Amino acid sequence: MATDIKDMAHALDASAVMGLLPARPRLLALGEPTHGEDTLLDLRNGLFRQLVEQEGYRTIAIESDCMRGLVVDEHVTSGTGSLDEVMEHGFSHGWGAFAANRELVRWMRAYNVRADNDGRPASERLRFAGFDGPLEISGAESPRQALTALHGYLAPRVDADMLPCTAETLDRLLGSDDRWTDPAAMTDPSQSVGQSAEAGELRVLADDLGALLDAQAPHLLAAASRDALDRARLYGRTATGLLRYHHWMADGSPARMTRLVGVRDQMMAHNLLAVAARGPALVHAHNSHLQREKSTMRMGGTPLEWWSAGALVSARLGDEYGFVATALGTIRHRGVDTPPPDTLEGLLYALPEDRCLIDAPRLATALAGTRPAPRVSPWFGYAPLDPAHLADSDGIAFVKDVPQS
Repeated sequence: MATDIKDMAHALDASAVMGLLPARPRLLALGEPTHGEDTLLDLRNGLFRQLVEQEGYRTIAIESDCMRGLVVDEHVTSGTGSLDEVMEHGFSHGWGAFAANRELVRWMRAYNVRADNDGRPASERLRFAGFDGPLEISGAESPRQALTALHGYLAPRVDADMLPCTAETLDRLLGSDDRWTDPAAMTDPSQSVGQSAEAGELRVLADDLGALLDAQAPHLLAAASRDALDRARLYGRTATGLLRYHHWMADGSPARMTRLVGVRDQMMAHNLLAVAARGPALVHAHNSHLQREKSTMRMGGTPLEWWSAGALVSARLGDEYGFVATALGTIRHRGVDTPPPDTLEGLLYALPEDRCLIDAPRLATALAGTRPAPRVSPWFGYAPLDPAHLADSDGIAFVKDVPQS
């Protein structure tokens, strides 16, 4: 069996990834089984460069706040803001502190400027997108920024009579942002304002503003750029998603957490479909957000199951969605030592390469009837691959050892 697996191992590069897929996907998703390791971020950066230079990819989307991501996109496309400012304000989840993310932004900006400082045509420029909602595990942002930005885009461009409300009405209904961001609401539904009368009115207004945006799209395209319209659509998606998320934060039923994790991945999926409409993109996030099978986790002792963003997008795009999961051998500084030989990671660890790409469906066929044992992680921050769902990935990027950053 080791010999058979060795025959399935390829160099981990863009051409090998493309060779596993039936066609060039609009979204090529690269998952990771843990966050915060520069080795995995460097791997992502290298693959993105190859996709840009060899396959014509122009966008990268990462698991970061979609609203903050606009700051990064403005910088890489037009040079707005300093690199330090962009790293501080353009990322969520602490991603701005990672050297590999800084290098990604620096390289994208340099690519767009070109050596002659003339700047690339708009159609050739690299773009950046965050595709997560403005959410953290401890709570969610106020919908104020997204709602007021959407209203602010529409107000000067459509007849006042067409607007469902004034900016003052939105401000009154939103109230203090502290009400929306109170961390106590994550563990105590009674502390959430998500099902208040004001929140109910805001959900209707967000829907009406989004409908008006769609109804006036031909006029808005003539009056401003497509990028501006796309940004307004992002505001609309984000406002609607945040209000839905806050609504379920106020829910006291047993399905509360399942609803919340599902809404988050729905927001991710909608953002990814918008990215796909712009052209081929590399997507980078945790395996659990990009896989085609159902995602599972335990939170507070409660098992949760929901469809990931990748599963939702794959259902829409079919073969235009490709997914490569990353598997790891060791993360010794986290207590993750050499994998047992009867696990999937253990079989891959026996290969001589430090990094390789495996044809996942072919490996699943070779292992039929002798399914590897599931690996058990001693550290909560690392999720091994589930061998039962091996064939649901197009490939496996295997990294033998992850040194401390």
